[in-house]
Amino acid sequence: MKKNRLIPVLLLKNGWLVQSKRFNKYQNLGNPVTSVKRLSEWASDELIYLDISDGDEYDIRRDDQGYKNRASFLDIIEDVSKVTFMPITVGGKIRTLNDIEKRLYSGADKVSINTMAIKEPSFIKKAAKEFGSQCLVISIDVMKTAEGHKVFADGGKNMTQFSPSELSHIVEDHGAGEILLNSIDRDGMGNGYDIDLVNQVANAVNIPVIACGGVSEWYHFSEGLEETKADAVAAANIFHYRDQSVFLAKKYLYDNGFSVRKPDLITV
Repeated sequence: MKKNRLIPVLLLKNGWLVQSKRFNKYQNLGNPVTSVKRLSEWASDELIYLDISDGDEYDIRRDDQGYKNRASFLDIIEDVSKVTFMPITVGGKIRTLNDIEKRLYSGADKVSINTMAIKEPSFIKKAAKEFGSQCLVISIDVMKTAEGHKVFADGGKNMTQFSPSELSHIVEDHGAGEILLNSIDRDGMGNGYDIDLVNQVANAVNIPVIACGGVSEWYHFSEGLEETKADAVAAANIFHYRDQSVFLAKKYLYDNGFSVRKPDLITV
């Protein structure tokens, strides 16, 4: 039987790990590498790492803390890949095939593409031909509007004409391997997944859909798997504030009969 996946999402802004609320409020959470090691030890199935920084380079030098100065997201990917063996998906500022190649070479297993998939769907086809569909995750950011659910581009800033199901069809036809579905309305709000949104997309495509946005309780994960056709459930903020959080979330699902990998604390 196919296993459902439980996936932490980490957001990186200007070199620091941050917590997000509705894509426009951010709280600094600290070192972007040590958090990955902890999540790996807590039995995460895989990891999604998204760079939402304004620029391409940054300086997180903290001589008082003894932190290494990392000049770019690629430096962080390389360091992260050395402290974990779980698959890593990275996204942010992917505009060219060379951007994909650099991220894969730095240690990523998959890449997450957002705005380029909306503005130039043919880019997905080119990327699939070059690197394979298995490493292409298309990130779709959605907000509920007066016209229904609409896809937003440019980090949730600009509304497009696409409905989530329309864009999902397009990216699947162009070679996407998976869809990361983000609810802007639910992001950081703690009121559970947008079940209607997830079903709109999961019922429209045949590729795996990862639901994201709104989790604050373990039962939100079970709702995401039980009430939708999502293949995986993802979250960000809930994993930052509870010790052994991924392990406990997976144990909750496992104990309640969900098809997840048996939770075990591991040492990397």
